[in-house]
Amino acid sequence: MGTVSTSDFRKGLKVQIDGTPYLMVEMNFRKPGKGTALYECKMKNLLRNTVVDRTYRAGQVLEEADVMEFTAQYLYKQGDSFVFMNNQDYEQYELTADQVGDAAKYLKENMDCQLMTFNGNAISVFAPNHVVLQVEFAEPAPKGNTATGVQKPVKLETGAEILAPSFINTGDWLRVDTRTDEYIERTNAPE
Repeated sequence: MGTVSTSDFRKGLKVQIDGTPYLMVEMNFRKPGKGTALYECKMKNLLRNTVVDRTYRAGQVLEEADVMEFTAQYLYKQGDSFVFMNNQDYEQYELTADQVGDAAKYLKENMDCQLMTFNGNAISVFAPNHVVLQVEFAEPAPKGNTATGVQKPVKLETGAEILAPSFINTGDWLRVDTRTDEYIERTNAPE
């Protein structure tokens, strides 16, 4: 395992602290009038999804985390577990509902996702940034309500609920941003 010096600190860096993988979410460099430079970091624990603040002095070294990300296909849900398959070597990984988190509301069978492993064990999954899903249920739009920007809740085929414009109907296909849970556009059914 390699090491990372403070001069290499940047947002998105994955390091290991006390045997736990962390993602550097934010990094600020500060040089006080006296003494050594300081690196103030917000670190996200990749196992527990908690964020901690850490400060390091210039020249300190951290260990690189053995974290890998690769494309995996969502296969199916089995009880409270989600099963994914690596598209390269066909190895299967099982994640709990806690590990999958909010990505679960956008997962469809055979969908490609980004799977993250630490020391060979799956720890989290990320749905694609944009997905196309069918509207399972939408209240009919009230007659005469033509004001722009009027939104209503709609339920998608995966169970996710988002706000969409009032002209959206049951059966429509929508492009949704999974990072923000926002409607992007009405579209055609995927091929």
